[in-house]
Amino acid sequence: MRIYLDTCCLNRPFDNQADARISLETEAIKTILNFCEQGQWQLVNSEALELEILKTPDIIRRKYLSILLATASDTVLLDNSIISNAKQFEGFGLKAFDALHLACAISGADILLTVDDKFLKKANTISMSTVRVAHPLKWLEERLYDFYS
Repeated sequence: MRIYLDTCCLNRPFDNQADARISLETEAIKTILNFCEQGQWQLVNSEALELEILKTPDIIRRKYLSILLATASDTVLLDNSIISNAKQFEGFGLKAFDALHLACAISGADILLTVDDKFLKKANTISMSTVRVAHPLKWLEERLYDFYS
């Protein structure tokens, strides 16, 4: 399983953990990353993720995010096809980086995980998307259910 975590997922541990939803999402993301580190799944990086992370003003957060992505098994490089797909996705109402993440995930992953409700909803309405887009907590619950059944 090749997993693409968008920047919102990667940043989730830095959000206010007093909020129950954020805390649960953080634990799900940490669990997914642990499965990737153990070789159960593969974390996929992209130049789009790296570009967005470079825009992070907090140096400590930026370094943490870079370290996380260094464990990825593969990096999707931006090319004309990905950029073209991203522009089409923007036409469906996705923000520029969300469109790039979706295009990169289509190119190199089986699943794109996001905690951004608006992105999740819009991405799942795009019929030309060949990659599943899901919420990490719900997706992990499915995987663990399948594993223990």
